[in-house]
Amino acid sequence: MNQIAILTAAQIAQKLRRMAFEIWEQNSEEEEIFMIGIREVGAAVATKIAEILQEISPLKIQLSSLEINKKNPLEKEPVLTAGALNGKSVILVDDVANSGKTLLYALKPLLAFEPKKIQVAVLVDRKHKNFPVTPDIIGHSVATTLQEHIIVNYEGGKLTGAHLE
Repeated sequence: MNQIAILTAAQIAQKLRRMAFEIWEQNSEEEEIFMIGIREVGAAVATKIAEILQEISPLKIQLSSLEINKKNPLEKEPVLTAGALNGKSVILVDDVANSGKTLLYALKPLLAFEPKKIQVAVLVDRKHKNFPVTPDIIGHSVATTLQEHIIVNYEGGKLTGAHLE
């Protein structure tokens, strides 16, 4: 399978830093935000952004994750490891917005609460989607064909790059 590199580890670090500043700018009136990363790579992206936010802002970050079967989201109910989100600002984080399907299904358990607002942040946004989910905070946008997929490489606890297949 042909792979085309689209981001290096250094570029990812730069994108995550910019995303953190954007989140801080859009949530500067908040004292606390909940960052929920979609396992496994989305949770790693959320953790890195949270680390940067703790350096650059006074925001209190509640970090948690959401487990969802990306291939078959109806196989079992998504599992959310977060406290009460009522009245809170929530940032849902994933590595890639491919078709939009995972993000759409990941929003469902958040609706069991009444958050103040929900924003979606993705490291890489693929322009062609099958589902109506548009991320609010985007690290990198790529126009692809419907047959192509974007993969973010996560090895040894590090985001090492991203490529197109």
